Amino acid sequence: MTIMTARVTIGREKIVMDALEAKVKAKKLAIKALLAPAELKGYVFIEGESEDEIRKLVTGVPHVRGLIEKEVTIDDVEKFLKPEVEEIKVKEGDLVEIIGGPFKRERAKVIKVDEDKREAKIELIDSAVPIPITIKADLLKVIKEE
Repeated sequence: MTIMTARVTIGREKIVMDALEAKVKAKKLAIKALLAPAELKGYVFIEGESEDEIRKLVTGVPHVRGLIEKEVTIDDVEKFLKPEVEEIKVKEGDLVEIIGGPFKRERAKVIKVDEDKREAKIELIDSAVPIPITIKADLLKVIKEE
């Protein structure tokens, strides 16, 4: 297996990926994977059986500026494949402020935290009737820890 990098026009990575995918299906080339990481603009990684197969694939595709001759290892690409998961900072009983969504700037108390879904069930403090609301934990800022 060979992994190579194609230089493409910045902002056109999705268009190039679609064109490459269509060409792989049409010509039945021995290409295993295509990857255009969002954090690496202007580049598309291509994994194929050989360099020749990859060269055939990128030839004539619009917005492809060329191939980088240096072969890429799987270790170089691996960091783009694993999502970075932040730890949830809120815990049950915390006093929080909502920093986004329809309840922005409201204060609430955390009732329950669901780590898998990255959500928290909260009750608004200033409301007349305490209604439990489920909200993404990313939209909460801890004011006071319990």
